[in-house]
Amino acid sequence: MNLFSSPAFSTLERAIDGSALRQRAISQNIANVDTPNYKTKNVNFKHTLDQAISTKSFDAKRTDERHVNFSTGKQRGAFITRVDNTMYNHNLNNVDIDKEMADLAQNQIYYNALIDRMNGRFNSLQTVIKGGK
Repeated sequence: MNLFSSPAFSTLERAIDGSALRQRAISQNIANVDTPNYKTKNVNFKHTLDQAISTKSFDAKRTDERHVNFSTGKQRGAFITRVDNTMYNHNLNNVDIDKEMADLAQNQIYYNALIDRMNGRFNSLQTVIKGGK
């Protein structure tokens, strides 16, 4: 029996991985705020889409291999996309530093909440192992 194979642990693990990926993308955006031709990177979570797929509430047909895979097979958790349709600076850079700093703070709060929840799971396991003491 694997104690860490429960859906709760795997969901928390995927959420933490996604949050860490978002942190890296935001950090890259902030670091390249003055880099000419740099385009903002965003991280997309597919939790809502995955839930819809698992309940089979809609059908979709892929018309291009670059589209999101709607099959119930192998699915990606979080992925990075590049925003090419905006420009904030005269050097073709589209990083909005105020938005990036707000996203950074929001992601940090989300990450800390996930870590607290994971710690709660481990504390519960520790309590069970010790026999409730």
